[in-house]
Amino acid sequence: MKNQISSAIVFLLFLVFTNYWLSIEAQTCKPSGKIKGKNPPPNQCNQENYSDCCQDGKTYPTYKCSPKVIGHTKATLTLNSFEKGGDGGAPSECDKKYHSDNTPVVALSTGWFNNMKRCLQNITISGNGRSVNAMVVDECDSTMGCDADHDYQPPCLNNIVDASKAVWKALQVPENDWGELDIYWRDA
Repeated sequence: MKNQISSAIVFLLFLVFTNYWLSIEAQTCKPSGKIKGKNPPPNQCNQENYSDCCQDGKTYPTYKCSPKVIGHTKATLTLNSFEKGGDGGAPSECDKKYHSDNTPVVALSTGWFNNMKRCLQNITISGNGRSVNAMVVDECDSTMGCDADHDYQPPCLNNIVDASKAVWKALQVPENDWGELDIYWRDA
């Protein structure tokens, strides 16, 4: 009888712990605020690479966090130019340099960028049945946007890997399909 009671207690503790763990894992990164958009001044928002410009009166969510990084983390791959004059705007945050679109480099959403802790580190991106390594050189700012510093573009969502053309080419995505792609990434 004591063994049955002990077994029942252990089983109940197991259920409680499992339920608690699953609830922690199920939590998502929720918006931390919002920004009200305004139309950019004429010729001040570079729409190269399918970039959006802020719209007057539209509300955009901001995020201080990103989904938890696991072995293969689900994300959305977007297209960005890291070259001078490209839609990426200013030089890259990690090294204060511009980078050729022919170099596999990325910007990560604010939470994944992790206060520059991933700067100049490689990540492996998997999508379209292929994988490529790319260097993290910038932050895709999820906390701010719709201003000159952010090329009058909305804040990034919290699950973005913003990649150069070289990454898209390495994944062999047809050019007419460039823009957004569901991918997985991990630290290399």
